[in-house]
Amino acid sequence: MILKSLSLLNYKNFDAYTVEFDSKINCFVGSNGVGKTNVLDAIYHLSFGKSYFNPVASQNIKHDEDFFVVDGLYEKNDRDEKVIVSLKRGQKKIIKRNGKAYDRFSDHIGFLPLVIISPADRDLIVEGSETRRKFIDGVISQSDKNYLEYLLNYSKILSQRNALLKYFALNNNFNKITLDVYNEQLNEYGTEIHRKRKLFLEAFTPIFKSRYKSISNDNEDVDLLYNSQLNNSPLLDLFNANINKDRMLQYTSAGIHKDDLDFSIKQYPVKKFGSQGQQKSFLIALKLAQFDFIKIQSGVTPILLLDDIFDKLDEQRVSQIIKLVNDENFGQLFISDTHADRTEKAIKSVHQSYQMFKL
Repeated sequence: MILKSLSLLNYKNFDAYTVEFDSKINCFVGSNGVGKTNVLDAIYHLSFGKSYFNPVASQNIKHDEDFFVVDGLYEKNDRDEKVIVSLKRGQKKIIKRNGKAYDRFSDHIGFLPLVIISPADRDLIVEGSETRRKFIDGVISQSDKNYLEYLLNYSKILSQRNALLKYFALNNNFNKITLDVYNEQLNEYGTEIHRKRKLFLEAFTPIFKSRYKSISNDNEDVDLLYNSQLNNSPLLDLFNANINKDRMLQYTSAGIHKDDLDFSIKQYPVKKFGSQGQQKSFLIALKLAQFDFIKIQSGVTPILLLDDIFDKLDEQRVSQIIKLVNDENFGQLFISDTHADRTEKAIKSVHQSYQMFKL
């Protein structure tokens, strides 16, 4: 799968911008603030229907404009696929594939597999558990439609259960039968989500460890640990055990929405004990393992976006990454950087076709 061309209209800092791409390596270079990352984010937008960097959809519209359009032409399985994402202020976002709008955005997820490596990935280490759950869910959802449906249903019912707990507190009453209805539904979806997350990490962790070893040139012992309350107790038992706590807090304190992923190096938390270099290698290994896993599961080679990694990594790690992406297992690559000469020198070393775009 390759992205053949991209057109932007009123997207972030662009009035109008159209570009045709090389099938292998494409580099956007220029000073900070000219829109290099915005081009990569537009490509991300076409795969996921949202920005990687700004979740507020309307803020991706250029200032003083009323709408944006991101238009991409792909080649997938020997046929052209045209995908358009558009948004007007005050209206719902629209995603179209070959002229037909999706009824549900979730039906589009996974159609254009993509992985991004960005300085913003550091949030996976320093932020709370929700960020790491989103990482797990994002990888699984690109190749498992049912999983995404379970997540959406679980989230909807969880909101309803929390609203019911607030209602009980406000009205000073309690109806266990009504609560049990939500418990049963959450149990159905939550148990399956836990099972799929567990199976995913069993397959994903060895791939991650292999990638870390390649990037770091080291035999450091790294690991991913799935931290879930459901590892020790069935979900219905957790609901029953925490009912008094939930009534007091007025929200659901147990479930798969509390899951986390523990990152460790030499059996110590990466956040506290990993050096900057180790943390960066850890994150890149995670993302390259994500690439490998999605390719295995979907049978499609994902597009890979490398945002500003040359400024954030030392020369040795950049060299390791460039060597890795020269592997025939990789497909189309998009890079942003502030230094054209540095980027071109690194890219020439891999003997692939490429284009440089100066913004």
